[in-house]
Amino acid sequence: MVKGISRRVIVVDSPDPHIFEQAIFILSNDIASGGGVTSQQLVDQAVRIAKSYARTHVDPPRKRFRLTPWISALLGGAVISLVWLLVVLL
Repeated sequence: MVKGISRRVIVVDSPDPHIFEQAIFILSNDIASGGGVTSQQLVDQAVRIAKSYARTHVDPPRKRFRLTPWISALLGGAVISLVWLLVVLL
């Protein structure tokens, strides 16, 4: 059971459902009663905030380990050296 006064809320669907499903904004009483701001401005601001949050809270792309030419050359030289060493010792 919920007691208290009724509140005005703005519910915004997520631009990226992997982060959140909906954002719920509870309006303060002075804004909800008029406050000089239109309902469309409130909805636009809520959508802007939800999109900004979704954009800044995505997982960073994973860094792939890439073999540079220098590392490839060193690894190739090490493998060839080991093969020669095994041939000489056997």
